Amino acid sequence: MSQVKTLSFAGQNIYCGIDVHKKNWSVCIRDKNFELKTFSQPPLPQVLVRFLHHNYPAASYFAVYEAGFSGYSAQRTLEQQGIHCLVVHPADVPTSEKDKQQKTDLVDCRKLAKSLCDNTIHSIFIPEEKQVENRDILRTRKQIVKDQTRNKNRILSFLHFHGIAIPEGYKQSSYFSNAFVKWLEDLNLGPSVKLSLNLKINALKHGRLQLLEANRYVRTLSKSELYKIQVELLRTIQGIGLINSMILLTELGDVNRFKGLDQLANYVGLTPNIYSSGDTFHVKGITHRCNHILREALIESAWYAVRKDPALLMAYNEYLKRMDSNKAIIKIAKKLLNRIRYVLRNQKAYVHGIVQ
Repeated sequence: MSQVKTLSFAGQNIYCGIDVHKKNWSVCIRDKNFELKTFSQPPLPQVLVRFLHHNYPAASYFAVYEAGFSGYSAQRTLEQQGIHCLVVHPADVPTSEKDKQQKTDLVDCRKLAKSLCDNTIHSIFIPEEKQVENRDILRTRKQIVKDQTRNKNRILSFLHFHGIAIPEGYKQSSYFSNAFVKWLEDLNLGPSVKLSLNLKINALKHGRLQLLEANRYVRTLSKSELYKIQVELLRTIQGIGLINSMILLTELGDVNRFKGLDQLANYVGLTPNIYSSGDTFHVKGITHRCNHILREALIESAWYAVRKDPALLMAYNEYLKRMDSNKAIIKIAKKLLNRIRYVLRNQKAYVHGIVQ
């Protein structure tokens, strides 16, 4: 008579470190004491789920991977399948000098699994799926704006290269008016040069249509039940328009998840990069770790607000007495961020003329 034993890891934790790539995942499986298996698999969460349930049934499963190109889709799928999954900032993973010198996918996944097991890493904020979808349109719009700037610069470079002088009436036009575009199209050029210019103009026109479509959708989205009230409140702050209101709301999500202004400013990237050791203390400029989209939007708004809000203008002029304009505007941006935090936390319109 044969005896059949059923495997059960009930009550035990299994930790998975995943080094995510487009073509494959490097995975390290371990428990509290040992590294159990390290292997490569297709970049599909379902493959990992089947492996864990087959080899370590009834265990509690934990997984981690670094934030990057793959977004949160793998995390959401693993969570739905009963695997608690963290997404961590790559800079937050403990790394030795040896790991830096011998960096491989296997080393990375082992490092993630060990850090997860030792509880020395913490997940970044995982936004709701709706927030990710809505912020995508704002990020796409930003890319279109950048492409339009490139298209304009290419046309201007083309004119300079071929020695074509821009008429006096168009020299101050940075927006490429319809009249200026019409002048470009009517230039008398050779066939090859004419085609080259027309292709650039067509790219510019196509970009305009894309930007128009994106702007229309953002305006419609801002009037939806999810954003309407908060957009109206944010626009009571000088320097915050409709586009930047939507950038703030879709990038930040719930502002109450930040314990204070310092934590919020750190997330946005308005804090200094400090080096301190013994008697040595250096401030090496503004931090490189930030949400670039939020920081750019805030600094853009700060330059506008400082010209329109007397309180911010007075503060800006005081800062200029001891620092240059670029550093001063960062401090104004932080003041603006404080106003934004107040408005969103208290759901109250901002009252102008107060120096904070």
